[in-house]
This record gives sequence, structure tokens and C-alpha cells, in this order.
Amino acid sequence: MSSSTHVRDNDSGFFSALPHFSDEINHNIVKSEIEGGVYINDLPEGSKLEIKTENRYYRLKVCNDGEVIICGHPEFCPKPVTVKINGSSWGGSMLKVAFIGRGMHLEFRHPVHKVITTSPIVDIRAVV
Repeated sequence: MSSSTHVRDNDSGFFSALPHFSDEINHNIVKSEIEGGVYINDLPEGSKLEIKTENRYYRLKVCNDGEVIICGHPEFCPKPVTVKINGSSWGGSMLKVAFIGRGMHLEFRHPVHKVITTSPIVDIRAVV
């Protein structure tokens, strides 16, 4: 998450949760930082990722402005299609914007099927 939602503790170097978030939300944010992931906007254009969810394998190629070419779902993207990555959630409405995180549900906007939410992400790998 950005520094706007957490404050860096200058003594320890760690981020401390802000008090207006519930314990559950703070737990999920910390868990996403520990389990890891990637901000899609930090990747150079042309980068490729393989994402394994509990139910599928997806392949992504980064375009620009949060758009990727994705394939891997037999109904929504059996062939490569350009979509907008919204981010990842913990299965609810709170979204970690432009982030693809282990243990989280990837959310993307499909040009035909609108918002698609995957099963939880098990692994994320860069493809060279």
C-alpha cells in the first residue's frame, strides 16, 4: 500500500497501521506485504507474468497504464485479450489498487464481461 495508508515508523523502518482501519484490514494489508506481489504500474511495458490461482493459470503481458494482455480462463479469456488491472482484493470490496498479490483475488475489467475476480492467487512468476 502507499505511504498514504500507512506511516513509516522512523525508528524501526517498518510501517505502522493507521488507527482508522479495523484489525482485520490492517492484518490483511500486512499479510499482503509479507506474502508479496507486484504493482503492475512498476513493471516495464512488455513484461510477462504467469499467475497461478487456486483454479487457473493466467499469462499476462504488460501494456501500459494498467492494461495487460491476459489469457488463461476458458470462458473469459481463452485467447489473449486486453484488460485493465484494477488490483487485488481479499474477496470483499476493499481493493489494493494496481497490485497483484499472493493470497489475494486478482480483479480486472474485461471489455465484454466487465469486472472479473479470480480465485485466490497462489503464485506469481516473471517470465523471461
